[in-house]
This record gives sequence, C-alpha cells and structure tokens, in this order.
Amino acid sequence: MSSQVTTSLSASSIYPQEWLGEWNWGDHKISIARTSNTTNTQTVVLIHGFGACKEHWRHNVSALTAQFNVAAVDLLGFGSSDKPQSRLASEPEEEHSTLYCIDLWAQQVVSFLDAYKLQHVQLVGNSIGGVVALRAAEILETRSTPAKGVVLIDCAQRAIDDKRVSEQPPFRALGRPLLKQLVRQRWITGPLFRSLARPSIIRKVLKLAYPSGAGVDDQLVSVLHRATTDPGALESFRGFINLFQDHLAPELLERLTTPVRVIWGEADPWEPVEQAQRWTAFESVCELRTVPGLGHCPHDEAPDQINPILLDMLCNAISDSTGKAE
Repeated sequence: MSSQVTTSLSASSIYPQEWLGEWNWGDHKISIARTSNTTNTQTVVLIHGFGACKEHWRHNVSALTAQFNVAAVDLLGFGSSDKPQSRLASEPEEEHSTLYCIDLWAQQVVSFLDAYKLQHVQLVGNSIGGVVALRAAEILETRSTPAKGVVLIDCAQRAIDDKRVSEQPPFRALGRPLLKQLVRQRWITGPLFRSLARPSIIRKVLKLAYPSGAGVDDQLVSVLHRATTDPGALESFRGFINLFQDHLAPELLERLTTPVRVIWGEADPWEPVEQAQRWTAFESVCELRTVPGLGHCPHDEAPDQINPILLDMLCNAISDSTGKAE
C-alpha cells in the first residue's frame, strides 16, 4: 500500500492547526497530529484504542514535546480517518472493502513511520492500541529497524478471542457460536451501533472507564461522538467486534525483544491488572507500574499522574538503548 503525505485543511480545537495533517495511505486518508522538536530526533507515536482517536491524547502530547517529537494517528476506521466498508475474514473480497484487524493497523503505523522517515521511535498504545503497538514493534524487528521501546497503557487482553475460549465460563462458551453468527449481520450491528453511538451512552461508558470521574467532560464526549457520525463508522464497528481470531498481547510479548514497559490503572473495569502482573514474566517486559484508583484510560483520566510516569519510561528506554550501544 503506497503512501503519500499531504496537508490537512481540517481544524481542531484540541491541537494547534500547525500540528494537524492528512496522510494518504494507499487509497485512504489518515488524520494525524504531529509536533516537531527540531532539537531532538527522538519520536513518540501515540496509538489510541477502540472507538477513540488521536484527540484522546489531548492531555499528553504537550507534556512530551519538550523532549520528543510526538505523533498521534487516527487508525483506519476511527477518528477523522477514512472508514471503508468492512470485510470479514470469511467473506469474499470486494473492491474498496477492508479486513479490519491488528495486522492492518500495525502496518498502518509502520507505513506512517516510513512515510515521514521517523527514526529513534517509541510506540505508546492504549487498550487495543497497545496490541497494535506490539505487533508494529514485531514488524519493525523483522525489518531490522526495531523501535527503541513500547509503552502499554491498560493494553487490551482480548478475552473474546477464540484462543481464550477455554478461560470463559461454560454458559458463555456455549452461546459463543450464536453470538458470532449474529454480530456478522449488518441488520444486527446497525441498530446496536446506533444505540451505542449516542452522547448519553458514550458518557455512561466513559464514566465506567474513568472510575474517579475525572476527565469525563463535554469535549471528550463530543470528540468521540463526532467520529460515529461519519459515513462508514458502522463498518469499522462491525469489523472490530468480529475480531475473534487475531493477535494476543502475551503471544507478541513472548516473541518480542524490544523492551516493553507497562502502565495500568488498578481500577480498570475491563482489563484486570492481575493479568498485566503476569506479563512481567516475559523477558521483553522490563517494567510495570500500576496506579491505584484509575481505570482503563489513565492517561486521560489523570494526566498529571501519568505524564511523569510515561516520560520517565520513555527516557529510561533511551538510556537503556544508549547503554547497550556503548
């Protein structure tokens, strides 16, 4: 998939206009925010989670710019990026249809690095963005251009994946074939998406994800809701909820040699911190910091707490790589 860099005419009340851009990835337009620190060649790429966007890093980008060039990218199907028609793995290929999956988004991240000739890169991912970051790091390793490090923030554990069926209660496993058949159908996913993609529901979900209540404001609700009104938003939703056979973080962590650091909100209602603690057994995982009282998106819920931790981890990765080079 070829890449072409262009200038965006879009506006944002969150990031300065000069940070905003639009990148042509093959036939798709990808929305990005990118700072430029001319005194530093170190780059941090921020990768959002499901249903989120580059603006989900609204409280983190500025905190990182003193020491890093920072880029935040809307994954294909989310934010202000294009949202092509979904194609499930078992469906025939159609022109302009897209198989939404971890490999797609990871390749998008790698292609973005290539398009902008970014080097000395660290990848930071929240939720499913964490799995994307790990897979992108693996692709970079296979090209002998490894990232300096990866930081996971409440990385998705993907409990719905077929490879984790044995961990589910028997009644849930029994109903799984029917569930998988239903969520393939657009006459099911359409009404489901429309029922969820309302500001009042988005706010309720955010209050679950942000247990302290901090950070759930009109700006965030508006940004997340706006993306759901784009043509094709239903298609990326359909593609994502049908990811029953895809990469799992532990499998990627086991294969990686790139150093991985982990931040976790102890009150995350969806991703148990106990599993993250087990990940420290992997050689690639060199640090885990848990934060009491915070949920699934601690970087946005309590940026004053998370930004210093994130900066420390990013700087540690540079120090470690410099030490190895010496």
